[in-house]
Amino acid sequence: MEIELFISFISFFLTALGLVIVFLYLYAIVTPYDDYKLIFEENNTAAALGFGGAIIGVAIPMFSALVNSTSYIDFAIWGVVAIIIQLIFALIVTRLGGKYSFKTKISEGVISVGILMAFLSISIGLLNAGSMSY
Repeated sequence: MEIELFISFISFFLTALGLVIVFLYLYAIVTPYDDYKLIFEENNTAAALGFGGAIIGVAIPMFSALVNSTSYIDFAIWGVVAIIIQLIFALIVTRLGGKYSFKTKISEGVISVGILMAFLSISIGLLNAGSMSY
C-alpha cells in the first residue's frame, strides 16, 4: 500500500469524523431541548431515537460527499453543506407547536414521536445525499 493512499484515507476519514462531531455539537444547540440530558440522565428513548436518526441522517449525505467529491476541499465543502441542511431541518421541525410539537413530545419521552423524528431525519439525509450526486 502506498503511503499517499493511506494518508489520503486518513485525512478524508478524520475530516468526516470531525464533521460528524461538529454536527453532534450543533444539533444539541439547535434543538430546543437538552438532547444529552434527556438521553444520558433521563434515559429518554424518544430523544435517543431522534438523535440517532439525526446521526444517520447526516452520515448518509456525508457518505455521498465522500463518494462524489472531486477533491478533499470539494468533500469538505459538501460535508458542511450536509450539516447545514440537516440542522435547518432540525431547527424547523423542533419548533412546530401545538399537538405536533416535537419539543414537547420528545421531552415527554413519546417514543412514536422519537421514531418519527428519526425517520424524518434519515429521509432528509437521503434527499440531501441524492441532491449531491452531481
